[in-house]
Amino acid sequence: MDVLDQVRAGVLGHFGVDSADAASVTFLGLEPIDILRVPDGEFVHYATLGGSRHPMTDPTAALADPVRGPRAELVLTLRGGAGAGSGLTRMLGVLVAAPSVEGVVLQPDALLDLGEPLWTNAPFTAVLLEDSEIPAVDLPEPAEPVRFLTVVPITATEAAWVRIRGAAALREAWAEAGIDVRDPARSAASL
Repeated sequence: MDVLDQVRAGVLGHFGVDSADAASVTFLGLEPIDILRVPDGEFVHYATLGGSRHPMTDPTAALADPVRGPRAELVLTLRGGAGAGSGLTRMLGVLVAAPSVEGVVLQPDALLDLGEPLWTNAPFTAVLLEDSEIPAVDLPEPAEPVRFLTVVPITATEAAWVRIRGAAALREAWAEAGIDVRDPARSAASL
């Protein structure tokens, strides 16, 4: 079983389903990335499949190790799912391809600025990454496990807040305001 088969099994197993709809995105010079769509009651989960194909490496490293290094996939959960418009699949592909394209290492509390809406007409132009509830998928040694990171859509104002005060301060503001970050129609935190 290859890496992506193991990751797919981990995602599907976590959500208790046998299969999921998938859309594929490709970027020049990169292998295809699938975005799995898993309906789950009032939520819809979108999980990338392809970012963990290769380990992420420090862009300053002289040589990239083809086996060792962190590996990650992204998961976005939206309430209702209908609030996410077109373009979401492509933007999730852009986010998970960032390590290959920009040398970014995806990790908790990372702020990724898209410079455009996460989906058509969305107020969210950046994302904050968090640990996911999906357990890591172990790979044969010496490869590191594949971690899943939750994608939290944020507004430009919230992204500025993260740069100034940090991710924990933004999460506190959400908690104080009772904001459900999984709601695609949510308002920004008053900062």
